[in-house]
Amino acid sequence: MLKELIEFMARALVDNPEKVSVSEIEGEQTSVIELRVAKEDLGKVIGKQGRTARAMRTILSAASTKIRKRAVLEIIE
Repeated sequence: MLKELIEFMARALVDNPEKVSVSEIEGEQTSVIELRVAKEDLGKVIGKQGRTARAMRTILSAASTKIRKRAVLEIIE
């Protein structure tokens, strides 16, 4: 569920939605969600001073709290 949420948000932000790749590494209590986008779209996903990335992490945190799990978003270059 969390993986699909991040993928949906990222695809809406970028110019090359077909190059968006999201993988999830699940642990017992924590999930690490890795987001990869095209190099030219990296700035759009991060945003000015990291505002867009921070907003995505906030939404992810709220969604993960609902299912009683911790999630961390990592944006991979």
